[in-house]
Amino acid sequence: MTFELVFMACVIVLMLMALMKEMLRPGLILFTAVVLLLCAGIINPEEALKGFSNKGMITVALLYLVSEGVRKSGLLERLVFRMLPTKNVSITKVNLRFFPIVSFISAFFNNTPVVVIFAPMIKNWARKMKLPSTKFLIPLSYATVLGGICTLIGTTTNLVLHGMLLQEYKDEMTTFEESAGKVKGILMQNGVDGMHMFELTKVGVFIALAGLAYLIFFSKYLLPDERKSEEDADDLDIAPGMNRFEVMLSNRFPGLGKTLHEFDFFLHYGAHVRAIRRNGAIVQGDYMHSPLTHEDTLIIDAEEGFMKAWGDSRVFWMINRVGDYEPPMGTKKRWFAFGLLVMMIIGATVGELPIVTDHFKFIKLDMFFFACVTTIIMAWTKMFNPRKYTKFFSWDVLITIACAFAISAAMTKSGFADFVAGYIISLTDAVGDSSYGIYIILAALFLITNIFTELITNNAAAALAFPLALAVSERLGMNPMPFVVCVCFAASSSFSTPIGYQTNLIVQGIGGYRFNDFVKVGLPLNIIVFLLSVFLIPFFYL
Repeated sequence: MTFELVFMACVIVLMLMALMKEMLRPGLILFTAVVLLLCAGIINPEEALKGFSNKGMITVALLYLVSEGVRKSGLLERLVFRMLPTKNVSITKVNLRFFPIVSFISAFFNNTPVVVIFAPMIKNWARKMKLPSTKFLIPLSYATVLGGICTLIGTTTNLVLHGMLLQEYKDEMTTFEESAGKVKGILMQNGVDGMHMFELTKVGVFIALAGLAYLIFFSKYLLPDERKSEEDADDLDIAPGMNRFEVMLSNRFPGLGKTLHEFDFFLHYGAHVRAIRRNGAIVQGDYMHSPLTHEDTLIIDAEEGFMKAWGDSRVFWMINRVGDYEPPMGTKKRWFAFGLLVMMIIGATVGELPIVTDHFKFIKLDMFFFACVTTIIMAWTKMFNPRKYTKFFSWDVLITIACAFAISAAMTKSGFADFVAGYIISLTDAVGDSSYGIYIILAALFLITNIFTELITNNAAAALAFPLALAVSERLGMNPMPFVVCVCFAASSSFSTPIGYQTNLIVQGIGGYRFNDFVKVGLPLNIIVFLLSVFLIPFFYL
């Protein structure tokens, strides 16, 4: 083994340990890994920084602003009121009516805002209908994930891998030009230049339909009823003139790691904390001396102006008024936002057709182009606050994505990716019939990626698995697309734990779920996605 390979393996192990123990935020942990690789000479400064200018990463940033514009319009809130029935209500009936539409929305809209908007409304609606909200909130998170895997823009993971493919294609083009006609690398041989809008739909739609069928008809038997600790929190007396809110702390909350005695919540936000919900249960005893984490949901009492002052803040992932909620925006703004969203989706789809690319050779009409146009229109028409636009970015996610490109390059240059790929391919030797080899390789790649995404984060998992997918394809002399698609589905399929996906943490806070609730409902869904991915990908991509 070379020094570079051993050093790379050590960095990967230490990075995984730091991510699992949450020693720092994921973006800073990955940046630390990049600095170590830079110091060891495995990557150069240009390779360390290439992710910060990558089209995929910048597209993710732009879509945060587009999502904020649509969210502010009130379009999604209005849609929820129409979807949720008010009579002849049953859990299965609500599931049939609600979750397919949620998945469809999530295919074209960032998952986190969908859950942030829908989760409090479903909880309030369920309370009115005298139904347990716990039967709906985990399926809500899972339905958004199932919808998100169907399109390029449905989840940041897909865009990250799309950006990595573009970067690899660009690098191979440079190699091609410098080597005077010698084509180097499997990407050039197969002409891969990223993923199109509906590249993942071919397999994703079957996964989404099977997953939704499971959630609609079976999840209610595995999910808990409302827990008494949650009701106790809601039944606390409210002071005269105050309103009850639930807020989930985000990574930007300035009091993380401090207790409520050390961090004066009332001084900062004009609200009194009445209880803390953590890991699905109310913190018992003296919660004022319990250090706050980004997974906590606070039950607070505040005046009416609290929602107006902090409803759009990124200090909190979610602000839920315990009671009625009305959509704030008018019809014109709502439909204008909808029109812009449709223009972006149709434009990016049509712009990739051969007839369009042949006539517009001077400009690439892809998702990046239309996300730029949509963002600028929304900014100048004040669909979101243009003076505070930077607060709508999830900077930690963006830094994680940018650093992922450098780590991926280091895994390839050090030989680590090729080393692991060799072991993955060697698994086929245990099976006498070579016709099963591709299924075994896809299964191994899926499981490695999926374990990573359950233990750390989806974007970090995609970063680690992408170079493995490329190394496997190059060793086999095959198009990398089936292996990259496998990584897409595996990295997004975080169902068995609450920590792998932000939407799971959100519903855990508002629904009072425990870790075991995600295992009971999510593990069968993981198996469904695994089996369908492994057996359908070869059919559509080979």
